[in-house]
Amino acid sequence: MSAGPGGASRIMGIDYGSRRVGVALSDRLGIAAHPFEVLEAGPGLGRRLADMVGAEDVARVVVGLPVSLDGSEHAAARRTRRFVDRLRPLVGVEVVLYDERLTTRIAESVLVAAGTSRAKRRRRVDKVAAAVMLQGYLDSQARPSVE
Repeated sequence: MSAGPGGASRIMGIDYGSRRVGVALSDRLGIAAHPFEVLEAGPGLGRRLADMVGAEDVARVVVGLPVSLDGSEHAAARRTRRFVDRLRPLVGVEVVLYDERLTTRIAESVLVAAGTSRAKRRRRVDKVAAAVMLQGYLDSQARPSVE
């Protein structure tokens, strides 16, 4: 199964947090990322994500790795790496880590600019952050056009 420009499968982006997990999906061409869902972290999360991978025809999962502005990793990055280690055998597709620096701040800014109320922002920010991170990943994978 291939994803992105060479195939018709999707790529899933995950913004992992200790309370909530944002999920985004790419289009089938691997060009654009879209916010998809916010899940509660906790027991059964890996199975729910694995079910989504199957239901949404996902060929690759990209998990945002929270690193500091200077590139160093702290407790949140270690928790994310442990989560990825548990997720890999459940989903049955490639799982990669991608730098998610500032994605939550960007997502918050986008929602504020769109006039989203504070209550709605709280419910949506994780899936928008996942989409921001996934879009960065997709852009980094884009192949140059041949003219």
